[in-house]
Amino acid sequence: MASIRQNKVNRLIQKELGIYFQRFSGLYGAGMITVTNVNIGPDLGHAKVYLSFFPSHNAPSMLAAIVERYHEIRKELGSRVGKQLRIVPDLSFHIDDSLDYAERIDNLLKK
Repeated sequence: MASIRQNKVNRLIQKELGIYFQRFSGLYGAGMITVTNVNIGPDLGHAKVYLSFFPSHNAPSMLAAIVERYHEIRKELGSRVGKQLRIVPDLSFHIDDSLDYAERIDNLLKK
């Protein structure tokens, strides 16, 4: 179970990365990127960032572009949250396909 501090850091990172991807969305291909969830470890040193992409067929190429610019993203995050966090966590990006999964289940139930 996540502590109160972990939840606060999760929300902070989610908000700041959301602003970053909104501002620099053109760098990662044609589409929209949404930060759906962030899970940070108990030591606040590593964060798993779950991203949702629209359109979803561009997801692998957009994720590859994000991973290529990992250091730039972490540096920008550090400049934005440096006053609140002692250490900027390492980030690992993952595709959140829960919306596609829910849509597929919904379509199966309609048949």
